Amino acid sequence: MKKALLTAAMALTFAGLLAGCGSEDAGKDKSEDKVVIGYFPNINHVPAMVAKEKGLFEKELGDGTKVEYKTFAEGGSFMTALKTGEIDAGLVGPGPAMNNYSTGADVQIIAGASTGGTVVLARKGSGIESVEDFAGKTFITPGVGCTHDVQYETFLEEAGITSERIGGTMKHLTGNPAQYSAMLKAGKIDIAVAPEPWAAVIEKETDAQVVIGWDEVSFGETLPASVMVASGEMTKENPEKIQKIIDAHKESIEFINENPEEAKEITIKDIKATTKQDLDKEVVDLAWERIGFTYEVDQDAIQAFSDSSYALKFLKDKPDFTALIDKNFIN
Repeated sequence: MKKALLTAAMALTFAGLLAGCGSEDAGKDKSEDKVVIGYFPNINHVPAMVAKEKGLFEKELGDGTKVEYKTFAEGGSFMTALKTGEIDAGLVGPGPAMNNYSTGADVQIIAGASTGGTVVLARKGSGIESVEDFAGKTFITPGVGCTHDVQYETFLEEAGITSERIGGTMKHLTGNPAQYSAMLKAGKIDIAVAPEPWAAVIEKETDAQVVIGWDEVSFGETLPASVMVASGEMTKENPEKIQKIIDAHKESIEFINENPEEAKEITIKDIKATTKQDLDKEVVDLAWERIGFTYEVDQDAIQAFSDSSYALKFLKDKPDFTALIDKNFIN
C-alpha cells in the first residue's frame, strides 16, 4: 500500500488539530508581507520540514515575502494560532481541522500531506498482549479528539471497549509524544497511541510491544494523517498566495518521494532543532516505512472519520464536510 502511495506521488505537508479564538490582527504585524507556516515536529509533517530546508515557500512566494515557521506539539494550539492569525497556513491532523470547522471556525483543508503513522504500543510488563487486555488500562494520545485519538477509540469501539469519557473503563491521558517513553518507563501509562517517529523511538527505548499497527488501526491506510490548512478568508481573498504555498508544498512532497534518504536527514536535523532530541537513523528508517506522502485528499475517508468522531461524541452534531475541503489549488 505504501509503495503504491509513493509511486502515486502522494506526499505529506500538513499536520495538526486545535481550538482557539481572537482577532485576525492579534498574531502578527500586517504592515509587512509575511507568511507564517505552522507544523509539528513529527514525521507526518516532513513536507513542511523539507520545504523549510529547501526554501521552497520563499522561492514560490518571491523575494518580497518573508517566510517564518512555528512549531506546535498538538492540534489545539495550532488551530488557535490559525484562527487568531498567528499563522497563515500549515500542517495539522484532520481531526482538529474537522472539530473546529464543525463549531464554526473559518478553516479549509487545501491539500493532503501524509497518510499512516499512528501506532499503538503497550508497556513492557503491562500484561497487555492484545486488544482483549485493554479494559481498565490507561492510554495516552496527543489530545482529546485528535486524529490519533479518534483512530484509536474507533478501533476500541469496534472491539467492544470504550474510554471512561463515554462510560467505559479505559482511563485517557493526553501529552506530548516526545515524553511517552519516559511515561511508559515510569509506569504512568499502559498504552501509548503515538505518531511517528515517536512510536519508533518508544520501541527502541522501552521495548514496548506494538499491539495495533499503523495499517491495522482504524482509518490507518486511508485517512490523511496530516493536511495542509488555511483560513477560508485567505483562500477567497488571496488565492494567488495560497496557490504559491500549495505549489511549494507539492514540490516538497515530490522531493520526499524522489529523495527519501536526503529527506530523512532533513527530518532528523529539524526535529533535533525543535525538540532537542537526536533521532537515530534506524528509528527514522522504521518510522518511514509506516508513512506515505501525498498532496491528494481522500474526501470519503474524511467523512467516514468525521462520522466516527460524532459517534464517539467528540462532535455534538453529525457533520457534513463537503465544504471543508477545497481541491481547487491541487488540481
